[in-house]
Amino acid sequence: MTWQTTRFQIDLASPRVMGIVNVTPDSFSDGGQHASSAQALRHCEQLLHDGADILDIGGESTRPGAAPLSAQDELARILPVLKGALTLGVPLSVDTYKPPVMQAALDLGADIINDVWALRWRAPGSGLSGAQVVAGHATCGVCLMHMHREPQTMQVQPMQGDVVPQVLSFLQHAAQDLKALGVEKSRIVLDPGIGFGKTMAQNFALLQRQRELLAAGYPLLIGWSRKSSLADMTPSGAQPLSAQQRLAPSVAAALLAAERGAAVLRVHDVRETVQALQVLGAITSVPTVSNITNQGDTSL
Repeated sequence: MTWQTTRFQIDLASPRVMGIVNVTPDSFSDGGQHASSAQALRHCEQLLHDGADILDIGGESTRPGAAPLSAQDELARILPVLKGALTLGVPLSVDTYKPPVMQAALDLGADIINDVWALRWRAPGSGLSGAQVVAGHATCGVCLMHMHREPQTMQVQPMQGDVVPQVLSFLQHAAQDLKALGVEKSRIVLDPGIGFGKTMAQNFALLQRQRELLAAGYPLLIGWSRKSSLADMTPSGAQPLSAQQRLAPSVAAALLAAERGAAVLRVHDVRETVQALQVLGAITSVPTVSNITNQGDTSL
């Protein structure tokens, strides 16, 4: 199975690691650490040194309660980073839900659109949708994520009932709607949206029963890294773990997700996740070496 993107066909025979590059002052885990273009590019290089297969660049926090950002401000944050990262010879994902930002990123050469709104969001007064932007591009990859409600309210009133069939149905319909616009199935990856409008029990149900989501017929991208559901993975009576203290449970959740069929793991801690996947590969005889075919001038 491969993921078709703008410049690359990404082999998903073994799990791929997507390194997070937050060009934001307010992300829940590393806000402000890579806010300048120079800092963000240095972080890109470090993530690749640590073993990342894909870089995911985002300019707006979507943590619970996060304030929205204008498209102009988001572009000012990410375009200089994207322009520099395009020289690094790896697939680049842009984490955005705004159609104008998607269009500008793809025009510059981005490989993947990673959208927490699953291409449903429309800017007020604009007729352009994310689905139209992605469908209008010949080959870009796309990740469609499930989110209940919106960042400002998703954890105030989280989902109710059995989360797995609800998430599966939503993702199936989102993918089918995009295919109806002419987007090839090979370009689409699905994300159940860990932490986006779900309770802790629902998040762990998605991990426990993750294989049920494979029934949609698409590769899964999973993002457990430093999520708040991991905060209580401590001895009884101990203080909850801060975002920066959640390395061990993050890697454990990523490894369990990979074992349950995840094709892409979106993480902050690339080096440790890669090392854990090497252990998994050693006992499953699945190759862990990179096999991403560049369709442009640069080869990996």
